[in-house]
Order: sequence, then C-alpha cells, then structure tokens
Amino acid sequence: MTEENTDLIEEARKLFSGPIAFLKSAPTLDFLPDMDVNEVAFAGRSNVGKSSLLNALTNRNGLARTSNTPGRTQELNFFDVGVPLRFRLVDMPGYGYAKAPKDVVRKWKFLVNDYLRGRASLKRALVLVDSRHGVKDVDNDMLDMLDGAAVSYRIVLTKADKIKASELAAVTQATADAIRKRPAAHPDIIVTSSEKGMGIPELRAAVLQSVTQG
Repeated sequence: MTEENTDLIEEARKLFSGPIAFLKSAPTLDFLPDMDVNEVAFAGRSNVGKSSLLNALTNRNGLARTSNTPGRTQELNFFDVGVPLRFRLVDMPGYGYAKAPKDVVRKWKFLVNDYLRGRASLKRALVLVDSRHGVKDVDNDMLDMLDGAAVSYRIVLTKADKIKASELAAVTQATADAIRKRPAAHPDIIVTSSEKGMGIPELRAAVLQSVTQG
C-alpha cells in the first residue's frame, strides 16, 4: 500500500468517525435536496446487505434501517457527511425483490432512472453484489441503467466472510470479467464483509476519493 493510499484511508476513517446525519427521504424527484455538494449512491438487490454495509461504513448501528423484509425501502435516502458538509451518501431503494408488485417496480425504475440521468452532483454509484451469488440478471439491469446514464460506478462484493477464500477469489475474477467491457465501470472491485469489517477502510477511502478526485 502506498503512502498516498494510507493517508487517504486515515483521512476517510476520521471523516466517517465524525458527524453523519440523515437528511431526508425522497419518494419522488420533487423531494430531492439541492445539488450543493457531491453525492455517492449505493445500489443493490434487496437482500444484498446494503443497510448493514452503510452502518459498517459509518460505524453506526442505526444510520440505515435494516429489515427482515427485503424491498421495504422504496425511496432515495440522503445522509449528510461532515460538518461543515463535505458530501452526501445516497441509499437507493433495493431492486430485484421477487414479491414486489409491478406498480412498485415500475415506480422504482422511474425514480432511479430519472435520478441517475439528472443528477450532476452524483459522482459515483457503488453497486453491491452478494459474493455468494455473483452478478445476477437483475444486477446487470442496474449496470445497464448506469451505463446508459453515463454514471461512473464500482462493484462492491458483500458478505465475503460467508464463502471460502477460493470461492471468493473465483467470484471476484468472474465479476471483473463481467464488467470489463462496460463503459462506466471502475475496473477495481472492493471485497467487503460488514460483519467482520473486511474492506471497510478501503470502501471509505474509495467513497472519499470519488467525491474529491472524480
């Protein structure tokens, strides 16, 4: 690890140890906050562990709501990071919940697609993929949406502690192969475990870098 990376990880650790607060939920574009600071959005399937990862990222147990009912959150949730305000985290509604009514799915697609295409302050999306399953069709649909909106994104593998090291290496390579030709994809994949803290310092640094360096 270079000295620059070490410094970035330490800066990110301090930042995420400081003030972070829920700002608002946006069920429609009318409720979006002003584009006064950069944003990083988190996307993923309904049961990928997004809330747990956000809580681990911010070192707070209750920042993002966790639920035993996948697909509960159908709004864009905004969180302010830093005082003075440095940037915002955006918790996007989970996708791919099999039991979701069609009108809910349609509303989700309109909300997310319109947000992605019209948000100049959005600097990067982090797409969470369950390391036990790899990239699924519903994940590819999300990546297609991001490519189409020309939003830079990076894959974050979750629940890495749930599989063997050899299986993790294989799914990481398969994921890298799957995104290689995608125009908006960052080539480097972040491997994480909310439960064990694996990859969380690197994820914090990646978030900070995306809002400060693009």
